[in-house]
Amino acid sequence: MQRFLNIVERGGNALPHPATLFLGFAVITLLVSWIGSWLGWQILHPANGNVISVKNLLSGDGLHFILEKTVVNFTDFAPLGIVLVAMLGIGIAESSGLIGVAIRLLVLSAPKSLLTFVLVFAGIMSNMASDIGYVLLIPMAGVIFIAVGRHPIVGMAAAFAGVSGGFSANLFLGTIDPLLAGLSQEAAQIIDPSYVVNPTANYYFMIVSTFLISFLGTWVTEKIVAPRFGKYQPDGEEENIALERLTKKEKKGLLYSGLTFMLFLGLILWGAIPEDGVMRSEDGSLLHSPLLRGVVTLLFVVAGAMGIVYGTVVGKFKNDADVMKGMAESMKALATYIVLVFFAAQFVAYFKESNLGIVLAVNGAEALKAANLNIYVLMVLFILFAATINMLMGSASAKWAIMAPVFIPIFMLMGYSPELSQVVFRIGDSVTNIISPMMSFFALIIAFVQKYDKNAGIGTIISTMIPFSIIFFIGWTILLMAWIYFDIPLGPDSPLYYHGAAHL
Repeated sequence: MQRFLNIVERGGNALPHPATLFLGFAVITLLVSWIGSWLGWQILHPANGNVISVKNLLSGDGLHFILEKTVVNFTDFAPLGIVLVAMLGIGIAESSGLIGVAIRLLVLSAPKSLLTFVLVFAGIMSNMASDIGYVLLIPMAGVIFIAVGRHPIVGMAAAFAGVSGGFSANLFLGTIDPLLAGLSQEAAQIIDPSYVVNPTANYYFMIVSTFLISFLGTWVTEKIVAPRFGKYQPDGEEENIALERLTKKEKKGLLYSGLTFMLFLGLILWGAIPEDGVMRSEDGSLLHSPLLRGVVTLLFVVAGAMGIVYGTVVGKFKNDADVMKGMAESMKALATYIVLVFFAAQFVAYFKESNLGIVLAVNGAEALKAANLNIYVLMVLFILFAATINMLMGSASAKWAIMAPVFIPIFMLMGYSPELSQVVFRIGDSVTNIISPMMSFFALIIAFVQKYDKNAGIGTIISTMIPFSIIFFIGWTILLMAWIYFDIPLGPDSPLYYHGAAHL
């Protein structure tokens, strides 16, 4: 395994700079769109029956798209704004010393043997709060591992495995659950117009998966990833968080910043708990509320306020210029990421505009449909298919919008529920997140890792994360097979079998 991973890393890192690679992908997409259009590649959209043809981006219209949308592709790239806004607030907290002292407190009070498990588990749970796990937890994991004398990339890998590989596990519902359930319900009603899929469709399976992925992620980190990196040898100036006990001034700063957090928490609860609270949506729901949609803004405000309070108490911030300097420093660290995002955004936009992703996904789905295999084999192949499609398309909802109208009716006719189809898709969608360059935050992860290894590239990330991907696939598949064998409901009122199949 170690030899294989070393080969993957060397091969991946022999590739050009990631930004150049994304530029190459964009050019290849343009060429393939021309070939596909010339050959007449097209499909029928399974949801609405419309004919979807590959668009030639080397045509006049394609040239107009490239010229007019280059800036928009960059500025509208979803993770860009999230990362920039979040890092402004985090920059204040970091430059004030708050994050460093909080990490020292965590390391001093928590058993070292549990740190890896805590990081993976925290990564999984962070998916409730939009994309905070990517911009906050992963870089913090590297700092934590440095503080305990371990290689920072190992800690970041553990957190990344939880945040991205554990995307379909959690103890609580997130915004993705009602979104996927709505798409599943629409597909199910092709067969049964009265069928309803609840947002809690996979809740029981998600709870068990949370602990399964936490334990598997911890095992892979300690047994496979950590031995590859060995002892960390700092290269240049990096975080060096001394593990001395906190001073009285630091404790006072933590106390006041903690009170600041409690104040904001109280205001949030005041707006979220009442059914007509200002933090809820117009229909009183929390799932689609401004609270969840605005979590990045809250991170900026709360982290910034806590950092200002702490920095003022300990004497780090003497005026507003010190605060602004801290924000500016956080932006400097993102310079490489911004360059990567520019080219990645163009590639993703070209791939979407050309319809290549949709055409490839639907053709693959039809091939799997024609195989006519038993349910266990079919479910495993469906996981592999979803995992493969995840390497081509980043958005879970976009993929499921295409795949659900094909697979849910097929499985319903075989006597299996839409809830089962959905959970199988979610497994496949999660296991390759951590090795897919199409994943929105992949460029950010590269930038984080390059902070500790200047020579790191796509090969470093993929070779580090492949063991997680393989073990998560094996573990999750075994869990699913056992779930089917023992006929355990996937969630409240969410059976494995569709009992209406007998009279179809």
